[in-house]
Amino acid sequence: MKKGIAASKGYAIGNVVIKSDDEIKISDTKVEDVAAEKQRLEVAIEKTRDQLNKIKEKAEIELGADKAAVFESHIMLLDDPEFTGAIETKVTSESLNAEKSVADVVEMYMGIFAFIEDEYMKERAADVKDVGNRILANLLGKAYGVSGDLAENTIIVAHDLTPSDTAQLDKNKVIAFLTNIGGRTSHSAIMARTLEIPAIVGLNDITSTVKDGDLVIVDGSEGSVIVNPDEATISLYKEKKAKYDEEKEELKKLIDVKTTTKAGKRVEVCGNIGKAADVEAVLANGGDGVGLFRTEFLYMDRDSLPTEEEQFEAYKYVTENMGERPVVIRTLDIGGDKKLPYLPLPDEMNPFLGFRAIRLCLGKKDIFKVQLRALLRASAFGNLKIMFPMISSLSEFLAAKEILKECMEELTAEGKAFNANLDTGIMVEIPAAAVYADELAKHVDFFSIGTNDLIQYTLAADRMNENVSYLYDPMHPAVLRLIKMTIDAAHKEGKWCGMCGEMAGDERAIPTLVEFGLDEFSMSASSILTAKKYIMNN
Repeated sequence: MKKGIAASKGYAIGNVVIKSDDEIKISDTKVEDVAAEKQRLEVAIEKTRDQLNKIKEKAEIELGADKAAVFESHIMLLDDPEFTGAIETKVTSESLNAEKSVADVVEMYMGIFAFIEDEYMKERAADVKDVGNRILANLLGKAYGVSGDLAENTIIVAHDLTPSDTAQLDKNKVIAFLTNIGGRTSHSAIMARTLEIPAIVGLNDITSTVKDGDLVIVDGSEGSVIVNPDEATISLYKEKKAKYDEEKEELKKLIDVKTTTKAGKRVEVCGNIGKAADVEAVLANGGDGVGLFRTEFLYMDRDSLPTEEEQFEAYKYVTENMGERPVVIRTLDIGGDKKLPYLPLPDEMNPFLGFRAIRLCLGKKDIFKVQLRALLRASAFGNLKIMFPMISSLSEFLAAKEILKECMEELTAEGKAFNANLDTGIMVEIPAAAVYADELAKHVDFFSIGTNDLIQYTLAADRMNENVSYLYDPMHPAVLRLIKMTIDAAHKEGKWCGMCGEMAGDERAIPTLVEFGLDEFSMSASSILTAKKYIMNN
């Protein structure tokens, strides 16, 4: 038995097909006919664009518009002068062959991303590599990705799967996949959960452990793989699979059910979203609202700041679609390790503790006001709430409220509608805010506990560092004390307290959070129905 990271739950019993990556040999040969080489590059880029458009169309049908959006960013990369422009420059200015030019630019990007710890930016590195490899394959006339006529009950085994690999999987034949590398937040893992096929990543050497045709059992719930099992084991897992499929169907009955604990307390189970289109998945899974809209994604994959109008349309879309349901929108959480190419920021020794989130917004008031005006205008169309991230002191919250007040006065003078009584709260993700919650609760309308950062700050354990990942424990007594202090402080002042970190959907943590009296649980849309079940049983 091999253990890895359970990226997508479920059980599968099938035969291995190993995705082989043809080795691409790149030479640094110079070309004499630069114009002809430039033309060859342009043809390969155009072919890549056509392929990505087809993949995007397929993904929209099978995965939904929100998951297909990753391919829009791949296509946009082909129009990015910082990327394809740099490749073309190498051909024209250095007379390098097209393959070497592509490889050099991709390598440059990968070198930059290697020093960035943010998970989103690591995914962007995978995007650049995927697009670069597809251009290379087209230059060399090679097939790219998972291809060939696959049999039913196929389990794909690969070193890694790109988003385009995953989107092209025929889910009528591919029932699971296993990879050497990867994490739960990678595009492929997210797509596997959307396709509802089991996936285990981070298996290190699975491509050399199994061979084509091997029968394997994939336990996506425990993150384990059993190679060439005996009949007794196969029978056991067939029973587990049947029971899991039955439970999954049973969960659908909870879509329209209001979630109430055994003690009779009504709690809200909401969804976390990164893009406006993600609201559709929250509604499809019976979400009571949006507990976290990460607005930084509106600022990424572009070469300039989003305008007030662009932001207003995105916030309005989510708010209108959710109707009377609450929509908690977090203000810009950028800076430190999450850098924007068009927003110069100082290099920092410790970016997680640096000039980011509310600190950056208070320091760059002009950028902050554009977002706040857009949020206020969108508040006229539904139950929108504003949440400020990375708050460590009361003075920061009051300063943010003062700027919000300025924006209200401006909009009033301009005759633009907004909800003057909208709720404003904070994300409790710094231990100082949790310890000081009793005082902060007197001024805010709500708390939302951001456990991803709260845990790593409390335990001094980087959640993305494999060497110390064993220390990152949501159930550590110190973490639980801070959570309970925050919930109790909110309730003492008659305010509600939610949680928008991964812990909110953690089956181990839910009984304790229910016991503590948490009012709102917010998580990825695919986890909502399971969380409802666990909350109702506690």
